[in-house]
Amino acid sequence: MDSKELKSIIEALLFTWGDPLEIKDIASILELDKEEVGTIMSEMIDEFDYNMRGLKIIKVNDSYQLGTRPEHFSWIKKLSSPKVVKNLSNAALETLSIIAYRQPIIKSDIEAIRGVRCDKAIETLTDRELIEEIGRLERVGRPILYGTTDVFLRTFGLEGLENLPPLNELIDDFDSREDEK
Repeated sequence: MDSKELKSIIEALLFTWGDPLEIKDIASILELDKEEVGTIMSEMIDEFDYNMRGLKIIKVNDSYQLGTRPEHFSWIKKLSSPKVVKNLSNAALETLSIIAYRQPIIKSDIEAIRGVRCDKAIETLTDRELIEEIGRLERVGRPILYGTTDVFLRTFGLEGLENLPPLNELIDDFDSREDEK
């Protein structure tokens, strides 16, 4: 491989990995010795700086990582402003459905129904103010009880929880869609 191709591969590795990548790992992947990779990395750092690329290669000890240039912070900050609309994952929708129909409910009961952990889904739903802590169960450990919020009702166009479609209708609808597949 020529130097240009090696640099392209290294850039792809750094981008894909995200975290600092040790020189020994880069050398192993490329089947080169560490000194040769070190030389290529130094060239790449210089090239990124000379061309004023939006990204830079950051070296910490024997590791390298892609990062943004500090002088671009004000523009990057604009990008990270809160997004207005983001879809919920299937896990979050399942968790929300369980909470809506079974509230008040504790996390372990949600996990028992879903068969998997639901920490991230609960965090997402809480951050979006679709669910909230509505109390504690009076038993050992005093687990948190979760329920839906007014934001949940507004988001789904419901006046109250009594306006949720009956669960048996949803199950029948789901079963009929599965039969069509």
